[in-house]
Amino acid sequence: MGKTSLAGRIPVVGERLERKDKDVVAVVKLHGVITPQASPIGRGVLNLASVESALTRAFGHHRLQAVALQINSPGGAPTQSGLIAERIRQLADEKNVPVLAFCEDVAASGGYWLACAADEIIAHRTSQVGSIGVISGGFGFEGLISRLGIERRLHTAGENKARLDPFSPEKPEDVEWLKGVHSDLHGLFTEWVRERRGERLDTSQDLFTGDIWLGTRAVELGLVDRVGNLRDVVHERFPDAELIVAEPKKPLAAKLGLGGPMSALLTAVEHRAAWSRFGL
Repeated sequence: MGKTSLAGRIPVVGERLERKDKDVVAVVKLHGVITPQASPIGRGVLNLASVESALTRAFGHHRLQAVALQINSPGGAPTQSGLIAERIRQLADEKNVPVLAFCEDVAASGGYWLACAADEIIAHRTSQVGSIGVISGGFGFEGLISRLGIERRLHTAGENKARLDPFSPEKPEDVEWLKGVHSDLHGLFTEWVRERRGERLDTSQDLFTGDIWLGTRAVELGLVDRVGNLRDVVHERFPDAELIVAEPKKPLAAKLGLGGPMSALLTAVEHRAAWSRFGL
């Protein structure tokens, strides 16, 4: 049996492969759709619970020079986006270390929210960046259940409890209410971007329409600081540091092999739809 080589890959925190006297740049991979639901397969989703252990490991290194966020996300739940970003800022302030965000294929919507938690954002020239907006969708089944001869029975206490019920006719006042919620969330997203990016933003352009830009254009607009990739930039900034990946703890369900093929299939379909908006 041949020897297993560790050359050519980034060591993982916990393997104790790094020299004790060497500076470290810890890498946290933020890959996947942002959702409060746990993944039945233990990967492919981002929420505070799924990344907390990786973040604490990354910021806990005793010779830490910086933390690099490796972001590849089409976005998702705004609350989880905010919680993760706030946790990153809390740890960065506690440890007094710089945070660099590296956008890969996509850092859009909630993915860009995460990137803004960094002190500096770097993107590949082909990265899709931005989508500073809010979206929600669903289906209406009123006509379908009528054709099937199904009677909808819905009982509530509170006149607005059944807003946007997919089996009932859509009401204009419910749509206006939803637009108001979207507007409030959009305002919070915009405020966060302006707070984090400040004077770097190109104020002559409307950057908050939900549009996407490639990395090079995103630099011109101030959404990104420069074009580059993780290894080159880290080597340039911290030539003597070792790159270490901080891996999250595996969820118990994934360890036990729970979730089943149907659950995994439904998750994959939902995530496929999120990524497909960006041609991926």
